[in-house]
Amino acid sequence: MNTFMSRGFTDLLWDYAVFAVFIVFSTLVPLWGRFFGKKEKTKADYVFGVGTISMGAMMLSIARGTLGVRSFLGYPSELFYRGSAMWETLYGMVTAYPIVCFVFIPVYFNLGVTSVYQYLDLRFNSRLVRCLASGTYIIRSLLNLGVTVYTPTVALNTVIGIPYWASLLGISVISIIFNILGGLKAAITADVIQGVTMILISIAIIIQSMVTVGGFGEIFTIPAEHGRLNFFNFTGDFTIRVDTTSAWLGQLFMSLSIFGCQQNFVQRYLSMNTFKDVRRTLLSNIPVVIALFSLAWIVGMGVFSVYANCDPMAAGYTNKMDEILPFFVEDKFSYLPGVLGIFMASLFNGALSLNVSNLNSLATVTWEDFLSQLPRFKGIGDKQQLNIIKFIGSIYGVMVMGVGFTVGLLSGVIESSMLMTSATSGPLLGVFLLAMLVPVANWKGAACGMIVSHIVTLWITFGSLTVDKETILMPTSIEGCTNETFSSGILKPTKSWLLANTPLEIESDFSYLDTARDAESSASQGFLESLYSVSYMYYSLIGTFITVVVGTIVSYLTSHRDDAYDHKLLHPAIYRLSLMLPGKERRYVNNSDIRPKVLAAPKVPVYKQEQDNLGFENTPSDNKPEVFVVNLTSNEKVGETQRIPVEVYRKLDENLIEVRT
Repeated sequence: MNTFMSRGFTDLLWDYAVFAVFIVFSTLVPLWGRFFGKKEKTKADYVFGVGTISMGAMMLSIARGTLGVRSFLGYPSELFYRGSAMWETLYGMVTAYPIVCFVFIPVYFNLGVTSVYQYLDLRFNSRLVRCLASGTYIIRSLLNLGVTVYTPTVALNTVIGIPYWASLLGISVISIIFNILGGLKAAITADVIQGVTMILISIAIIIQSMVTVGGFGEIFTIPAEHGRLNFFNFTGDFTIRVDTTSAWLGQLFMSLSIFGCQQNFVQRYLSMNTFKDVRRTLLSNIPVVIALFSLAWIVGMGVFSVYANCDPMAAGYTNKMDEILPFFVEDKFSYLPGVLGIFMASLFNGALSLNVSNLNSLATVTWEDFLSQLPRFKGIGDKQQLNIIKFIGSIYGVMVMGVGFTVGLLSGVIESSMLMTSATSGPLLGVFLLAMLVPVANWKGAACGMIVSHIVTLWITFGSLTVDKETILMPTSIEGCTNETFSSGILKPTKSWLLANTPLEIESDFSYLDTARDAESSASQGFLESLYSVSYMYYSLIGTFITVVVGTIVSYLTSHRDDAYDHKLLHPAIYRLSLMLPGKERRYVNNSDIRPKVLAAPKVPVYKQEQDNLGFENTPSDNKPEVFVVNLTSNEKVGETQRIPVEVYRKLDENLIEVRT
């Protein structure tokens, strides 16, 4: 066991007990409704949690998905050793929210889609484009989830001695149980518990820092005096790891790809009743994300202010940058038994809740975009579809665990997953922008744009591995270290094989891209080396640009009458603009597969929903029917047990119809 403490099992008994109690609590509470509340009867209940999720819970869940475990553990170490440059990625996140709200959601919301990639199939009438997009999402998510579930296991092993395989197995097993018994509502409840816990722990760390250094102002002035707070740094150098320009532009395009084109986020938007609810939730979420994002950095400022004159890593008490926050908790909260346990349980639960949420989305995408189209599964009932989605989610849970074990053995897997995230954001965002904002775009252009963009961005990404870049950290000091600096239980760690061979570079997405090359080296490098030296922050922008440009050109050159599609698949403003432009009038067709968002009674009537949807057709206000969804097999309203006379309004599929009374 390699720890920076000299405490035995009995000394850590409170921490083990708190850890176990918190994990049990955070597992049972989200699943409570499964046993004592309303059961999930339909696929819509499981996938969207229709009508059962409050706006506050949704906001916190979206914020948690935006920030994740890495913000909680990684940003404090980022500020401690590299400064505040990465803090400015907040500009890109904040800019992305209104764009998603007013560009992406008006298109998705009234189409009746379950998978966000189903939209691409409707728009381009192409299984190839849909599968390219959904396949990209699945691969990226599996690799990232493997890293996500593995990350806290090393910290748990380092601090309280839990074997990493045991933590990984525990996260995976609980995730599979969640997937089978829960649904989106359970995942969001777990997000809320995790989010509240992270906030409380962060506030406790800030308060402890204030007490240690002598006031709230000191946790700002001390980092500023040591050069940690340096904002608005416009260098104009594309090879610098991150400056203000790359932080804003790079994060903007990555955030648009994640918030607007990724199933686990769009699934949350579509679970709401009206576009007005989505708009209010997303825009209200901006100050929430700013607060939570900044909270992690203020935690880092507090930790730095405490250790400004005695860096634990430089003094030999920690081995890696990302250990600074667990070290602080163990050091400064040693007088409160159990605090370390709840801190570690929060890391564990953070990986758990993200895994649960993404398993739900992965299973939904796999069913809707791949399996449901096979002849074997044509015409099966809603209940069977629900069981298949749960089974697929369980399979993915096992696969994520396998990737997590692989991450523990092969350091290259972490880099590969991060590279995949960066390289695939651009092509994914680009194809959705083509679909929504470029009327001439067709399936041939979309497919060519994505393929070319993938090739180029992956080529640049892996080419960057051939460029040598040293990692330069900001200076730290050990001049203030004394025998009383750290708690009496803190000892320097011994080196073990596990920690020596375990990758945990959470503090940096790409450690080999941390700094620019020196001026003399940069002047002598050729075009390819200059291209490979571009900061990874720009990869999503490059990929998006290539997809849109190549897709538009190929679409224009290959345009055909058969490329006609329903105008509802364009953004309403773009459709109206295209009607005013000169040239041959574009041919549109009515697509019978486009269905309004289905609501279970007694939700908001369709006429109100459509009136609120930025340009979609409105039903006259004097005609206000009440709309239900009825199961043909049982002649019952979905979500209720009351039998009603059936007056067919619109058939949804083989088993469900929409009626009005």
